[in-house]
Amino acid sequence: MPEEEVGVIVKFFAKPSVAAIEVTKGSIKKGDTLMYKGHTTDFTEQVESMEIDNQPVDEAKPGDMIGVKVKERVREKDIVFKVVD
Repeated sequence: MPEEEVGVIVKFFAKPSVAAIEVTKGSIKKGDTLMYKGHTTDFTEQVESMEIDNQPVDEAKPGDMIGVKVKERVREKDIVFKVVD
């Protein structure tokens, strides 16, 4: 399963379980499968919804700061990869 680096975790909000991701390259779309990797983080999950400034969006490009709901805890500086077929 090849993957490409698309972003980095900037912050994690525990209560809503949302990861703040800075998109560094490529793009992230609703429905994409993202892999979260870090020192103690390693899981894959499909993007069901994402927001920029609390507004729902379907796609994010480099430079965007997005919020994505995640099932597990992520940590600052974890790398975000997009799984490509």
